[in-house]
Formats: sequence, structure tokens, C-alpha cells
Amino acid sequence: MPHDPGHVHIDPQLGDRRVQIAIWANALLTIAQIVGGILSGSLALIADALHNFSDMASLVIAFVARKIARRPADERMTFGYGRIEIVAALINYTTLILVGVYLIYEGVMRMIDPSEVQGWTVVILGGVALAVDSLTAWLTWSVQKGSVNIRALFLHNLSDALASVAVIVGGTLIILYDLRWVDPSITIAIALYILYLALTEIGTPIRTLMLGSPPNLDGGEVLKTISDVCGVRDVHHVHLWQMEEHKVAIDCHVVLSAQAWPDLEAIKQEIKARLNDSFSITHSSLEFEHEDRAHHDAELYGHGRSS
Repeated sequence: MPHDPGHVHIDPQLGDRRVQIAIWANALLTIAQIVGGILSGSLALIADALHNFSDMASLVIAFVARKIARRPADERMTFGYGRIEIVAALINYTTLILVGVYLIYEGVMRMIDPSEVQGWTVVILGGVALAVDSLTAWLTWSVQKGSVNIRALFLHNLSDALASVAVIVGGTLIILYDLRWVDPSITIAIALYILYLALTEIGTPIRTLMLGSPPNLDGGEVLKTISDVCGVRDVHHVHLWQMEEHKVAIDCHVVLSAQAWPDLEAIKQEIKARLNDSFSITHSSLEFEHEDRAHHDAELYGHGRSS
């Protein structure tokens, strides 16, 4: 099955400007929500503020990572700096998990000992938060198509908008019915949703940093494509990984028949062309072995048994 990275190229400077606007909008919102949460006594409002702060920090990290990732490869970073965005994503998701755990603890404590909450302050600031979250989601909509970091931020801002709706509903119930337990309950619900997002998404950067094969790429199909080339007898010691988000690489040993050995260069070019055309794999390191001198009982993946 052909591999389609599915990313869209947009002007990097335009993307940077949109991320910068989103950073400032979330920074102002965070300050307003923290102040309003303290004045109103609303833990749910502070919880939403912390979530927005984590998103702002994620935007800052992603913005800096975007800048660094554009540096060309050098003698210290021979693969380039593109993987810094994967590191940034791992930091962002880890921070979200810590924030989620803390909010659950605070919510449980407030359930045990509910405090007075000023509902109108909660509703007003929740409405402001909803507007800012919607603005940020709109700003990052086009950028997220080409970056795993910004895509995660886009999804987070949509979740923030839902959290803001929940805060508004909670504030309204406090105004109408003085249901103080609603505020910490919403806090716990927001925290659980944060944890759900972080735990379901953190596997992608971990997989990439562990040099795992791309999840949307069928390794078996890649090996079949190589094996189907005329003259290829075997493939082993395969390493298939992501150099960075949109760059897949492979290195492997290819065993050729005695008859095909004189055509080694032509076979190599054909394998590279098929990998590029079928899977968008542009970086391949191929080591060729003559069938009479090939490794015996070699492992398909890794470097095991190469006698």
C-alpha cells in the first residue's frame, strides 16, 4: 500500500505568525482565568487556566522547535535538527499528564471540602475562554496539517473549547441552584479528558524516538517490494524508522543471486525507485551480499545471528 505522509506545505513564516498570535492570546487568557478563579473561588476556572497555560507552553515549545528544526545538518547533528519537534511533543504530553494528575487531586480535595464559588465570574471568564480557544483552533487549523506538534495543539484547543463550555454550564448551575459540588466535579472531568488526550497521543513521539517503524507503514509490504525485484534472493538485518515526522528511512542487507550480481547497480537503483514511488522512502542504505557469501540464519530485523 502506498505511503502517503498527508502533510500540506504552507509558508513557514505565515505559520510562525499564527502560532505567535495563539501564544499571546492564550497567555492573556491564562492570566485572566487565574485571577478570576482566585477571586471567584472557582477551582474549575483555575483548572481551565492551567490547561490553557500548558497549551501556551506547548505553543512556545513548538514555536522554538519549528525554528530549530529548519537548521541544516552539520558535523554535530548529521541527521539534522528535525527531530527536535518530536522531543517537543514528548515534553508537551508529559506536562499535560502531570497537570491532569494534579487537577484530579485538587478536585477530590475540593469535593471533600467544597468552598463558595462566584458563579457570574466563572460564566463571564468561561465565555472569554471559549472565544480565545476558538480563535486559537482557527489559527492553528492550517498549520496542524503539516506538524504533529501543532496538530496536537489544535486538538487540545478544541478540547479547551469544550472545557470552557463545561465551565460555563457549571457556573450557571451554581448561580441557579448553588450546586457547589459541580465546580470540582467539572474540574475532575476536565482533568480526565486531559489525561485521555495525553496518554493516547504520547505513544507517537515515544515510538519515533525509539526508532520504531512508522505506524501507518506496512513493513511487510516494504520488504515484499524489495524481494519482488528480479535477482533478489533474500532480505535481512532490516531497520525501518522515522528520521523525523515526514522522513522515513530504511537500511538492510539484500542478497542477490549469482546471475544478478553483475547488475548490482541497476538493481540498487530499481529498489530505491520502488521504495520512493510506493512508500515515499527517500533515504535508503542498502548493503548487498552475494548468495554464495551471504549471512546464514540471519534475523529479518536487527543484527541478530550473522555467522
